[in-house]
Amino acid sequence: MVITPHPDDSESASGGTIAKWCAEGKKVVLVVCTNGDKGTSDRSVKPADLAATREVETLNAAKAYGLAEVVFLRMKDQGLEDNDEFREKLVKQIRIHKPRLLLTIDPNRPYIRHRDHSMTGRVALDAVFPYARDHVAYPEHLEEGIEPHKVEEVWLFRPEEPNIYVDVTEHFETRQNALHSHVSQVGERSDERDERSRGRLAET
Repeated sequence: MVITPHPDDSESASGGTIAKWCAEGKKVVLVVCTNGDKGTSDRSVKPADLAATREVETLNAAKAYGLAEVVFLRMKDQGLEDNDEFREKLVKQIRIHKPRLLLTIDPNRPYIRHRDHSMTGRVALDAVFPYARDHVAYPEHLEEGIEPHKVEEVWLFRPEEPNIYVDVTEHFETRQNALHSHVSQVGERSDERDERSRGRLAET
């Protein structure tokens, strides 16, 4: 399972890893927390229109990977908080899909940072432990037939101090196809952009 703040964050930060997992036949579920309706500097774009566009772009990216499923929580862009509402939504998805490994954003990078990123990472980690595991947390899930679940492993993308590296060389093309599905955010694909991306990946 991948839990990401905005519709394009997973592609830009961990698209190669997601592509690799899908190519290996793993079932990958993407959970997108916000509707992304504030992701523009174009004053002529209406937030509702942008949100709809970004959902389509995310589904196109999912097709490029071969994702098993995309879940849109449609929470307020620039409005995520470390609260019970958000935590319950993530706990429920973890319990429904029962991932062995969960990938989300590192909440601990210092200084200037998008608040939604910090909140997503923090709440996702809390959702993994102890909430998704413990039957006393959100007992209404049991009434819906949704059982607790213990995630075995957690990975963080955009970490301050990375301690694992994934070779995604063979999956670069898929990663780029998925990333450039988000035209509203990254523009049209070009050879120049591909080379810049390839260079950044090579540096790591």
